[in-house]
Amino acid sequence: MHIEDSKRLTYSFVTEADAEFLWDVDQDESVMKYINGGKTTSRADIDGIFMPRLQAYANRPLGWGIWRVTIKETNQDIGWVLVRPMGFFTATADPENLELGWRFKREFWGNGYATEAALAVRDALADFGITQFSAVANPNNSASIAIMQKMGMTFSHTFHYQDELFDEEVLVYSQHIDSFSHLKK
Repeated sequence: MHIEDSKRLTYSFVTEADAEFLWDVDQDESVMKYINGGKTTSRADIDGIFMPRLQAYANRPLGWGIWRVTIKETNQDIGWVLVRPMGFFTATADPENLELGWRFKREFWGNGYATEAALAVRDALADFGITQFSAVANPNNSASIAIMQKMGMTFSHTFHYQDELFDEEVLVYSQHIDSFSHLKK
């Protein structure tokens, strides 16, 4: 699968060779605030936990994995968009409902990049025939909730997300789209 460039951004599939990029995004306490309380990620955790988890669900032909987001004009890597089956690391994984997530460097917040990137990734998956999308957020993460709403997602339910790394209540926003309806806008 390939994600076409959007107006300001390009997308590339993240592999093991991108560990340094993933570590770099996680080095700001503000970026990590709603993920783990603000603790930056160690390089050992990227290599020993994050990369093996990514490899567990990554499937480039299906678009599952992490997509690096780069500004076309400056070639700056600014963040990423995640795609995986909803609840992948839980007992209730749903491959028909793709979870979208995002993480962006703080200096690029407030420019609409996360929304633009999440929409580009979602639309590429919709063109591929996927119709159900969800996203989760800490209830206090108003910025991520705003992105979900801008994408057309609506509040679905609260959920106690628990796997080997996370154990917290999250808000779930979802969206069902006709696989080609977004092209008519």
